Amino acid sequence: MAQSKSASLSTTGTEGQLDRADSGALASEYGRTSIADTVVSKIAGIAAREISGVHDLGGGATRAAGAIRERIPGSRTNMSQGVAVEVGERQAAADLDIVAEYGTSIPDLATAIRRNVKAAVERMTGLEVTEVNITVHDVFLEDEAHDSDPDAARRVE
Repeated sequence: MAQSKSASLSTTGTEGQLDRADSGALASEYGRTSIADTVVSKIAGIAAREISGVHDLGGGATRAAGAIRERIPGSRTNMSQGVAVEVGERQAAADLDIVAEYGTSIPDLATAIRRNVKAAVERMTGLEVTEVNITVHDVFLEDEAHDSDPDAARRVE
């Protein structure tokens, strides 16, 4: 029943790419590696924010809570805000809620986000990404940023 270890490093259709199911990236004879949902959601959130044209992640209420949290001294930006994931033993799926910058092509933006999130999650975790679903909740206008800041009016007086 002893199988050769070199046989487990078989390549697939793309030259040099290892077959993840056979490579044992997360399971081996020495044990298993489990990756928490929060790890995958943070990776996906960072990868989505890297794309030009993404203003923010999260729906209205999520962004409002995040803005309050960021005003607390010593707090950090929640990189998994606006990201929901399902993580299995070999696969992951992600749902992202975004705010796009005005003037950005939403279909092109969605394609770039999917490509970057899929590549980052697969590279860093070894999990196969089966889906990256994107919901565009809003379009960011530069003028709205100035109008929505209540402190701006007080500073002008």
